[in-house]
This record gives sequence, structure tokens and C-alpha cells, in this order.
Amino acid sequence: MAESIGNTGTGMKLHTKILLALLVGGIAGILANTQLGGDHAGVQWVNKYLAGPVGQVFLRMLFMIVMPLVFASIALGVAGLGDLGKMGRVGGKAIGYFFFSTLLAATFGLVLVNIFDPGSGLPEAVKTELLATYAADASAKVTAQEQGGFGINTFVNIVTRNPVKSAADGDMLGIIFFGLIFGAALTRLSPTVAKPMIDVLQALNDVVIVIVGFAMRLAPFGVAGLIFGVTSQFGFTLLKPLGGYVTVVLAALLLHLFVNLSLILRFIIGISPLTFFTKIKGAMVTAFSTSSSSATLPAALQAAQQNLGVPPKIAGFVLPLGSTMCMNGTSIFEGITVIFLCQVFGVDLSLGGMAIVVIMSVITAIGAAGVPGGSIPLLVGILAMMGVPGEGIAIVLGVDRILDMTRTMVNVSSDLSATVFVARSEGVWDASMVPKGPSVSA
Repeated sequence: MAESIGNTGTGMKLHTKILLALLVGGIAGILANTQLGGDHAGVQWVNKYLAGPVGQVFLRMLFMIVMPLVFASIALGVAGLGDLGKMGRVGGKAIGYFFFSTLLAATFGLVLVNIFDPGSGLPEAVKTELLATYAADASAKVTAQEQGGFGINTFVNIVTRNPVKSAADGDMLGIIFFGLIFGAALTRLSPTVAKPMIDVLQALNDVVIVIVGFAMRLAPFGVAGLIFGVTSQFGFTLLKPLGGYVTVVLAALLLHLFVNLSLILRFIIGISPLTFFTKIKGAMVTAFSTSSSSATLPAALQAAQQNLGVPPKIAGFVLPLGSTMCMNGTSIFEGITVIFLCQVFGVDLSLGGMAIVVIMSVITAIGAAGVPGGSIPLLVGILAMMGVPGEGIAIVLGVDRILDMTRTMVNVSSDLSATVFVARSEGVWDASMVPKGPSVSA
């Protein structure tokens, strides 16, 4: 599945096409802006009848699958625990670690992006014009956010009255809650009764992932159209913050991996970070090259059982769950990207709004499909909640591949750290059980 989404077959890789599309669309837009001007009739015609529609088709495909993707992924993740009564202790420890480490990662990313403020390099006039240009998309969402605020009703409204209406209205929190309850209910049914519904959910999840693949195949055309529309109106000014954005994301990912996780490994789990990363390097390389937690699962299981000495019953339970639910890198990426685009589009977030970004980054990271581009539809959904127009995703899509590779490596490493944490807490593993000698390569 990872190959089908990350590669269009023989020839040029998809991520290369997206990057080239960003460059072609950006350069063409800048030339149109500098040579003709954003108000030129020809430029406006291209945006209205060519670039704009192509970009909107791509965006609509992403929006189309957000709700089924969130529901199916989260319901399956919870249902995957099986008998909650029997597996509650191990599952509770695993999920607790997933939430703790992902929350730490998301908070860490938001701190860095607010310190370095990579999206604030735009002149105020450009930010104002951006909001005016996309007012039709953003105004209703901004108004709803300002009126709703962040308070007790935020939590009350998580409990949806009507999940179908929540899906139609784009109420992601309501769908997430319904998915959690639905998955928990499935664990209370007998395996015979629950299996048909789990099969349906798995089929839905698989179909949605294929649609993600379709959408990502359209990405080069969509990105070119969207970025042309933006740069033809704003010229080169909008592209300047990208270097700072990429630097902040990569720095946050690597610092979380080699500082935050290392501290957890040393002082909570009791294993040398150097030993841990040496033993899982094969899985890290696989994750980096495939950009898929799901595709890396066989290598991660091998690293946990053969290189770290974790009992198969623990590794076989925690790692599949972690490949869906433990997304430290994705939560960092989503949080930073949302704040960055809020900065670019001049959307000011209150402290409560920041808290919502952290919460949504954690929850949607848990619901993201473990395949290349799997977090993009969910990211679009968060942007919409924050009042950032969907077109803004084009600004970062062209540089997403290197970020995707790095965040997947962080995701898989955090999965493996969760596995040794659970094994140690269950008393079935400690650092002395790590096999000596060279590690088995993935």
C-alpha cells in the first residue's frame, strides 16, 4: 500500500513530481505576478478556469475522506484492543504511553514554532490580502471559532448528538468521539458478533487509504494549481517563510527523537539511548525510506523481538496498535504546520486556540493512516477548524516529503519505545535482556 501511494509506478517518484509541481507553479505564478500583475485579465482567467478548479478538485478529494478516515481508523484502533477486561492492563499502559508521548511531542512542537515564529515574515499588507482573498472560505470558520471560544462547551460539544450531522458539518471532534465509543462498544461484543462490523470498518479503512492514494496522484496538478493561484497574486513574498518552516519542523522532530525520547529511555525505561537507537536503526531506515508506519511494521517487530529481546506477546500487541495510535512525529508536524499557516494567513489564536491545536494534533495524529500522505487530509480538517482556508495546504505540500520521511522515523521510534516501556512495566523485560552482538538488519 505504501508503494502504491508513494510511487506512481515506473519513472519519476510522486514526491519528486510534487516538488517539481511546487517549483513550476510557484515560478509561473511569480512570473505572472511580476510581468503582468495579479489583476491582469489573463492571469485571472487562468486562476478562474484552470489553476483554481484543478486545485479545488484536489482539495475536495482530501476533504471528502477526512470523516470516514477518522472514524474508521479510530474505531479500528480501539477495537484492536480486543477484550478490554482481559487486555485492559497492557492496553491501558500502551495507550497511556501513546497519549503521553504524543502530547509531549505536540506541545514541544508548538513551543518551538511560537518561539521562532517562521510564518511572521510576511508583511501585514500581504496577510490582510490573503485573508481578503480567501474570505469566502475562512470567514464563517473564523466567526464560529470566535463565538465558540474555548471553555466548558468545547468539551460538552465533543459528545455529538448526531454523528451523521457531525460528519456533514465537518465536526471532527464529534466524529472522533463517536469512533472511540463505537470501537469500545465492539470490544464488548463476542468475537463472532463483532467480526462482521470490524471487517466492514477494515474494508472502509482500506478503501479510504486507496482514495488517499488517488488524491495524492492528483497532488502534483493540485499543488501546481493552488500555488500558482497564490503566487500569481502575491509574488515571491509568500515563499520566503518556507525555509524557516522546514527548519523548525525538522529541528523539532530530531530534538524530540534524540532529547525527549532519550530522556524517557534513560530515566523511565532504563535503557541506554545509544543501545536502543543502535538496535532499531534498521527499522528507522525503513521508516525513513517508506514514509509508512504500516509498511515498517515487519521491520519494527523484528527489531523489538530479535534486537531488543522484547517478548513476542508484548511486541505483537503493542506495535500494531502503535503503528496506528503512537504518532509523535505526526503530532509535531501537524501542530507546527497549523500554527505556521495561521501565522501566514494572519489568524491570531488565543491560548485556548493553542490548546485546541495541541488536542487536535494529538487526536488526529492517533487517527492518521500509517501511509505516505496519510496525515494530510486530517491536517486540512484542523486548518478548517482554525479558520485557515484549505488552499493554504499548497504552501507546505511541496516540501512535505522530507518532513514525511523524518516524522515517520520518529513515529516508529516512539512505537518501539512504547513497546519496551510496556514490557518493562509488565516485568517481562529489562535492559539486561537486550541481545549482545550485532543487530539483525531489516
